[in-house]
Amino acid sequence: MNHTYKNWIRPEIQKMTAYHVPDPGDAIKLDAMENPYQLDPELIQKWLQTLQTAAINRYPDPTAREVKQQLRQRMQIPDKMDVLLGNGSDELIQMLILSLNGNGRTLLVPEPSFVMYRIIAQIVGMQYIGVPLDANDFKLDMFAMLEAIETHQPALIFLAYPNNPTGNAFTTSDIETILETSTGLVVIDEAYAPFTDNTFMSRLGEYPNLLVMRTVSKLGLAGLRLGLLAGPYEWLEQIDKTRLPYNINVLSQISAVFALQHYAVLEKQTQQIRADKADLLERLNAIDSVQTWASQTNFILFRVANAQALFEHLKKQGILIKCLQGSHPLLDNCLRVTVGTPDENQAFLQALTNFFRK
Repeated sequence: MNHTYKNWIRPEIQKMTAYHVPDPGDAIKLDAMENPYQLDPELIQKWLQTLQTAAINRYPDPTAREVKQQLRQRMQIPDKMDVLLGNGSDELIQMLILSLNGNGRTLLVPEPSFVMYRIIAQIVGMQYIGVPLDANDFKLDMFAMLEAIETHQPALIFLAYPNNPTGNAFTTSDIETILETSTGLVVIDEAYAPFTDNTFMSRLGEYPNLLVMRTVSKLGLAGLRLGLLAGPYEWLEQIDKTRLPYNINVLSQISAVFALQHYAVLEKQTQQIRADKADLLERLNAIDSVQTWASQTNFILFRVANAQALFEHLKKQGILIKCLQGSHPLLDNCLRVTVGTPDENQAFLQALTNFFRK
């Protein structure tokens, strides 16, 4: 009798490794690009009061109308564009890949980039093509990109803007060329929009194959798991068919509306993070054993002689960052540190300095 999982689970799934999220325990958590600041106690009390109105015995608004209204205003989504919400950007990525997948169709992504593009493509069964970035500054290799577009005619292209895990924003002209060259859909993933002045949101409608994706996670609302996709109704109407009903729960909807009504608080935190990042980058650059790259996000990519050893050292000191060694050839001995509070950044720098002294 063939009752074992090996007989029934798809072989490609069996070969995969599940996405691992480490348990931080009591460590200083600088590994997941989160906003380190919470709301002040008074605002938390007001939020808790609004949660008392939640009808948890009923299904939530299936289209989350109030949330969309707030997001339109705060993220300056053009009036003529439609909005689709997901349980984080991950669900939106999955919906996009499900919608555009088909026999012989491909997903094209410059690499290294957000790992979920590749993971979800593998799960769904869509052919994935990765095009290496420039090895020195992680810019788009436009010769390779255009050649790949011509060869594979991708149904879907994801461009993280700014890019994760490298932190840089691709040049506007390069993205424009890709939009003009590709016959398939191009999605600009602006997850780190709070930390850069670059955006294609205002240009929606200018290119018929352009959609823009964002999230509220980096604003300080990572726990809500809320992402948005903006673009022409014709596109989003079709992609919405792959969305599971009631994907944004009632507590997330109420909390998102409340938080976005106090957007000034989140913006103030963002400005603090941007200032702290500049200080952290300057101090990292002062360490001879560390190579850094400029960042338009809330994290910094850096390289040392032995990334794994440094990662383990920091972990023993109660500081958790992201070790990228082995994730992509261009990230050899690279690590990624999220900008924390000033005290957290100081603790990281002190532990880093101690490592090199030893």
